[in-house]
Amino acid sequence: MTMHIQLPVSGMSCANCASRITAALNQLDGVTASVNFALEQAAIELGDPARLPEVLDSITGQGYGYGHETISFQISGMTCAGCSARLNKMLAALPGVISAEVNFSLEQARILLVPGTQTPASLRTHIEALGFGAQLAQGSVSQRRQQLLAREEQEAVAARQALTQVVISALLTLPLLVGMVAMAGLFPWHLPAWLELVLATPVQFWIGARFYRGAWLALKNRAANMDVLVVTGTSAAYFYSLYLLLTLGVAASGKLYFEASAIIITLISLGKLLEARARRSTQSAIRELMALRPDTATVWRGEAWQSVAIDEVLRGDRLRVLVGERVPVDGKILSGESELDESILTGESLPVPRALGEAVLGGAINRSGVLEIEATTVGEDSSLSKIIAMVERAQMGKAPLQQLVDRVSAIFVPVVMAIALFTLLAWYAYSNDFGQALLAAVAVLVIACPCALGLATPAAIVTGTGVAARHGILIKDVDTLQKAHAIKALIFDKTGTLTQGRPVLASWSGTDEQLRLAAALQQASEHPLALAMREAVGKEVVLPQPEAVEVRVGAGILGQVAGHRVAIGNASLLAQLGIEPPQQDEAPADGATRVWVAIDGVAVAIAALADTLRPESPEAIAILRQRGIASWLVSGDAPAPVAHIAAKLGLDGAFDSVLPAGKVEKVEALRARTQGLVAMVGDGVNDAPALAAADVGIAMGSGSDVAMETASITLMRSDPRLVADAIDISAATWRTIQQNLFWAFVFNIIGIPLAALGYLSPELAGAAMALSSITVLSNSLLLKRWQPRAGGQRQSESKRSHP
Repeated sequence: MTMHIQLPVSGMSCANCASRITAALNQLDGVTASVNFALEQAAIELGDPARLPEVLDSITGQGYGYGHETISFQISGMTCAGCSARLNKMLAALPGVISAEVNFSLEQARILLVPGTQTPASLRTHIEALGFGAQLAQGSVSQRRQQLLAREEQEAVAARQALTQVVISALLTLPLLVGMVAMAGLFPWHLPAWLELVLATPVQFWIGARFYRGAWLALKNRAANMDVLVVTGTSAAYFYSLYLLLTLGVAASGKLYFEASAIIITLISLGKLLEARARRSTQSAIRELMALRPDTATVWRGEAWQSVAIDEVLRGDRLRVLVGERVPVDGKILSGESELDESILTGESLPVPRALGEAVLGGAINRSGVLEIEATTVGEDSSLSKIIAMVERAQMGKAPLQQLVDRVSAIFVPVVMAIALFTLLAWYAYSNDFGQALLAAVAVLVIACPCALGLATPAAIVTGTGVAARHGILIKDVDTLQKAHAIKALIFDKTGTLTQGRPVLASWSGTDEQLRLAAALQQASEHPLALAMREAVGKEVVLPQPEAVEVRVGAGILGQVAGHRVAIGNASLLAQLGIEPPQQDEAPADGATRVWVAIDGVAVAIAALADTLRPESPEAIAILRQRGIASWLVSGDAPAPVAHIAAKLGLDGAFDSVLPAGKVEKVEALRARTQGLVAMVGDGVNDAPALAAADVGIAMGSGSDVAMETASITLMRSDPRLVADAIDISAATWRTIQQNLFWAFVFNIIGIPLAALGYLSPELAGAAMALSSITVLSNSLLLKRWQPRAGGQRQSESKRSHP
């Protein structure tokens, strides 16, 4: 079968690149290719689709890249980890598929593929051929939210039906318990054999129909899953009992095992019902985030306010947000002021005041005044959409342990079937009692269902990343979640990370009137130091306008203010003007930039301007020190301010006068020095290379988009204490994964031998199997109780002081 694809190619710098790729591809057997440099595309014809990996390897081997696309589906019909592993294997083997991730806990599949090789329709056909349902999960946040709501309605209907079936199954099974108690010798009589048949049959074939259906689909595709184990065990007990009833008649009373099959199906159905409820609870973070985006927005259109669909809002539109409404998109305030509740976005518990010209986040709740805003980012570019995409991407990932579990699950069911058969033969050879042998084999089949194994890792990851997002910590992928708790050293950028990112007037040696004249002259400058001086006099002070302003680059500024000749600058400026520097009674603030102010030819004051520490920085470093994590500082600033900050915070070390490229070298040097994982914390474009080079890159949410795109963790609040919180939630999630896997394996490692030796009845095996999944999910849900101990301390204190 011939395959034709149009493959985007990246990295070409000239037509010779295209020619080189073309020649290399055409040398491959069965491949005809033509690469267009202008279009940056390759037209490729494959005689055999199986040769596509060779084509891709040839392109990357020459140093070029190729495009890919991602298609996501919501999957229904998976019953255990074996189902997800089987679907994952099938999707990964399709021509053109680069990788596939099927998450049993989320019931989602994400396929990364070469453009043009597969369509959503073809992928859906392949998925449905395996017996699963598939719904395309693409489009905008609004569209995905509608899909999610529709799915939740379907799940609610299915849950009600499942609950009804479980209740009916329990009512039919309850009388059979009398027979089981009678077999134990506690009752002197048994149910009539025909009544046991009447009660057990609807449980076996109506309530248990889902298991038969799942087993048939699995076997049809030459695979085995949980349904195969349940159907094999319960059918064996049911049909052996039916055989005894037909051959012995009334004499079969007291020798039948209808109650075993019925109780197993009832307990497993109940366990599946509880499991589905718990699994939906682990996915609440995405639902809550999607619910933040309103369906409509009030926009100024055609000389009037109109209500339009949220997806129709354009960048630059003017929007109105009333009290109690959610901000529909990211924007900038044009008029009004208010307090906004951004808790679900940033983790900040208290409303944040916002005024004219300030930015607002889509999804925040307007708590007080009416606002008019200008839309700055809309659609998938908005902060909320990026947060949702990042959380979804993290939750879909697989930890290395989960990949191991998937390999185990793929061979688990056949191995269990073999153990059950051996148990049956061994017991029958030992006791010559086929009934006892059958019960032991059925118990092995039932206790071994691998649902808990499949849920152990994804349930913890989904819950952990979700609760982290609620507290303003966005974790990009599972690899980061695994690494963060093992960080041994942190390198902090200085400006904007540990400091406020803008200078303030630390000290002033002159009078208030002299400061007013200096600030008035600084109105002609946009330099950060000029802004600091203007802010020092206060917004309410009216300043005269400067005249005849002259800026001398690298020296300072001078001009006329209210009849006075004012000059502000360094020693070089004073020397140029022939002004004698003033005598210093005391040294200015450590690490500050010194600026001299001269009025009418006389130096009258010294201003010390410094980028002050964030109030949370000392506590952030102290917390990390308590955890045994070394903290270092890196900055492009001069030695004096960097050394001052490092000493004030008690850091383990500092690097000053470091260029952006040099920050990468410092990360690598510290990694070699500590022999452990190193994280970089920054907020600027110049931090991006170091964020990418570090084992874990952590970006402050107030920083540049480049930094946040590069980093593997984004802190939505500019609070360095959240760094310790990010490490804590990573450790808590990793601990939960290990606990989940322990419990999942314990149920099987202990349960299977006990069942094989006859110490575990099929009924208890069914209860234990259901309990294993519920235990794993319940343990994962405990992560929802996690609270940030570092960044959350200030919030709890604020709540106490603001009832």
